[in-house]
Amino acid sequence: MTGDTTARPLGYDMDLRRLRYFVALANERNFTRAAQVLNIAQPPLSRQIRQLEAEIGAELVDRGSRPLRLTEAGRLLHEHAVQVLAGVEQIQSMVVRLSTPGRRRFVIGFVGSTLYGHLPEVIRRFRETATSAEVSLLECSSVDQVAALKEGRIDVGFGRLRVDDPSVRRIVLADEPLVAAVPADHPLVALGRAVLLSELLAEPLIVYPRPARPSYADQVLGAFHDLGLNVARMLEVRELQTAIGLVAAHAGFAIVPESVQRLKRDDVRYLPIADRNARSPIMMVHRVGDVTPDLETLISISCDIHAGVVRGHG
Repeated sequence: MTGDTTARPLGYDMDLRRLRYFVALANERNFTRAAQVLNIAQPPLSRQIRQLEAEIGAELVDRGSRPLRLTEAGRLLHEHAVQVLAGVEQIQSMVVRLSTPGRRRFVIGFVGSTLYGHLPEVIRRFRETATSAEVSLLECSSVDQVAALKEGRIDVGFGRLRVDDPSVRRIVLADEPLVAAVPADHPLVALGRAVLLSELLAEPLIVYPRPARPSYADQVLGAFHDLGLNVARMLEVRELQTAIGLVAAHAGFAIVPESVQRLKRDDVRYLPIADRNARSPIMMVHRVGDVTPDLETLISISCDIHAGVVRGHG
């Protein structure tokens, strides 16, 4: 490429707008489509990318390839640019929330199965304590909670999946045992003891939720795979209630958190599982660096209600 390609020292001020343009180009792999996404003309986009390359001191895009390919330097910049821009958006969201006058809005994300445990009590006590906050609830998967936190759509999430992301802190509130949901007249019910996962595979396994992966379904399948067990027959459904209904209809069995036993049906029984790995964590997640008084109150309440046994992760 032409022009000054001398690399600038670390700490050189980089235009965030150019980073956004570059990320859009990296995602689209086409100048025309990227310009359309950014709602600008193509020549200004090309100039901005050239100027960014001059700042970096290296070519970022292989312009001779179709579709466009990132150079090694481009791939490295893209990986870090995504994190930088996500961090800036997160800071902006937190500043706006803290500076908005009047009643504060506090949004809690959750997966459906957590409502059978201690979460309702946590929310009740939080409402009683944080009286100046307008508490809203949003059901979303554990994976979706991470995106919702970054985008500022929720302030905290309660789920079951360990999702690793440097911008999100997770707290393990509990490690809940799993139980097997089987029809009331299933032969294993009469044994009056904890069952092994291997004893259940004569029937189809019903897993949920179907649309979002990875999910709790993968957690359940992992428990079987860790024991070297092959799940030959499986039925995927959208939600927990559907899975329990199909168990009652003799369509198979389901593996559910122990707290789901509160969902009582005359035609379904819940059997304890003897295998040690049959457990599911209850996770609380929030943005790294988010230190609002409401969040600190909710963390304290959640840890207290979940027996005070907490293992925090960065």
